[in-house]
Amino acid sequence: MRRLHPVILIAALAFAAVLWQRHTPAPTPAGSAAKVTTSVQGRVFHAQKTAVTAPGFLPREARATVARIASGGPYEHRQDGAVFGNYEGLLPAQPRGYYHEYTVQTSGVRSRGARRIVTGGTPPVVWYYTDDHYRSFRRFELGR
Repeated sequence: MRRLHPVILIAALAFAAVLWQRHTPAPTPAGSAAKVTTSVQGRVFHAQKTAVTAPGFLPREARATVARIASGGPYEHRQDGAVFGNYEGLLPAQPRGYYHEYTVQTSGVRSRGARRIVTGGTPPVVWYYTDDHYRSFRRFELGR
């Protein structure tokens, strides 16, 4: 029985080394975009770490929220990244869990306010902005 322990220890160390190697990102050549793996509320997605350009109609605070979403956080509110139910039915019908919501800061408001970014897909493939707490949405795309 005693000989089994070193074998188990060596196997466990080898397994940990393999996991560590898979977890450690490979170096990227200078000037190239780095691939980033992000986990948001248990959802894992991969995103290119490149500059994103939000449309001009978005307020400054919404552009900051878009940047945080694109980089995987951190988020100020625990609700950010939560599933958006689309109970109003204003967005195209999708399975539950497709849409996620994020707070857009509103100056002078103590609560989360009425402004949100709602994304669809993981990673996000569609983007919506609302400034009236889900009564209307404006779809937008990000430039790269």
